[in-house]
Order: sequence, then structure tokens, then C-alpha cells
Amino acid sequence: MEYKTSGTCARMINFDIVDDKVVNVQFTGGCSGNTQGVARLVDGMNVEEAISRIEGIRCGARPTSCPDQLAKALKAAIGK
Repeated sequence: MEYKTSGTCARMINFDIVDDKVVNVQFTGGCSGNTQGVARLVDGMNVEEAISRIEGIRCGARPTSCPDQLAKALKAAIGK
């Protein structure tokens, strides 16, 4: 899936869901170290678990963050 982000430095998130697991997460833009870390941490994680862990994370004064945008993308992918 390809998800266009909003309110973050990252512009796009690409990922796959295989057997209810998040795999192949790649951020376009954003803070490279942070986005790579988030991508590796959720790799292989159950979709619902990943959403529950990263949803609502803020970036400074911004109301969202790259992890929060990934949670939104995952929710969109599973129809929530």
C-alpha cells in the first residue's frame, strides 16, 4: 500500500500486510534514522498491535508524527 502522509516531514509511506503482519515498511522523506527505526520495529508485527503501540504519538508541537501517520495508514489498509 502507498499512503500519502499529512503534517509530517515524511511525504509517503509504503508497506505490505501479509497474514495480518506489517512488512516492507518504507518512508519517503522524514528523519532517516527515526523512520528506519520505526520501520524495523514494526516489521513482522501484527497490524492491530502495531496500531495500538504507535497511534497518537506526536512530534513536538505537531498533532501527529511519522509513527502516528503509519498507524493511520494501517487503519486505512484494514478498513478502520
